[in-house]
Amino acid sequence: MTEYVLAQAATGEKAPFDPTMLIMLAAFGLLIFMMMRGRKKAAKAQEQIRSNLAVGAEVMTQFGLFGTIASIDTDENKIVLEVSPGSFVTVHSQVVAKVVAPEEADAPVQVPDDASSLTSASVESAEEASGSENETPEETLRRLNNEDNGPKA
Repeated sequence: MTEYVLAQAATGEKAPFDPTMLIMLAAFGLLIFMMMRGRKKAAKAQEQIRSNLAVGAEVMTQFGLFGTIASIDTDENKIVLEVSPGSFVTVHSQVVAKVVAPEEADAPVQVPDDASSLTSASVESAEEASGSENETPEETLRRLNNEDNGPKA
């Protein structure tokens, strides 16, 4: 192919239009555009993480270590994490993958003072299943055992 191009250049002939060259140039341009776009997205995400970094924030590193930020050194890009009470780890600031937001509880769970409200529905459904409110516990057990075992042949 290069011999053909050199021969045309030497003779002064004009090269014919080659559509494959146009497709390759378009693909190359698209590749460059996608690479630049990916870098911009990554830079924006990293900037978002850095803006949320503050002493006391809980973070997760890229290697899965959770900790609370004890101090930040922006000059040397170091962050000191407290991974457990009294245990400190120094990591590079780019290792922080995300800031863990504390889970907000929508509403506290209301627990009743007595257990009667918790068992009333189960008692009513058991009474409906038995068909008789005056059935003794022994009769209920016999009836349930007979229902579970099915008819005996």
